[in-house]
Amino acid sequence: QVQLVESGGGSVQAGGSLRLSCALSGVSVSSVCVGWFRQAPREERAAVATIDPFSVTNYADSVKGRFTISKDNAKNTLYLQMNSLNPEDSATYYCAARGSNRCTFRRSDYSGWGQGSQVTVSS
Repeated sequence: QVQLVESGGGSVQAGGSLRLSCALSGVSVSSVCVGWFRQAPREERAAVATIDPFSVTNYADSVKGRFTISKDNAKNTLYLQMNSLNPEDSATYYCAARGSNRCTFRRSDYSGWGQGSQVTVSS
């Protein structure tokens, strides 16, 4: 059974930083694509960043240069370092795992999901 358990998140002022973590079980981050999505109120859940088994990363244009996705294969844990946060980054963030080593930005391609972590950025 695939499980993803998130930690981190919280509230921060604009310009600040936060780090999200996602501990996986039942699937290895060294074998499949994993990533982060976010969903703001009244908006669709959208991809933020992905990382494949070879550590090739992809980012949404809105977070390039500010967010960094990484993983620790030994701990089977995924991370999202978020810097230079702005109010538009406020959302619930979800980690996700795909049953493939190929990454996409399509929500429907991901079958395993974390419980969600709230990130609130105030101006």
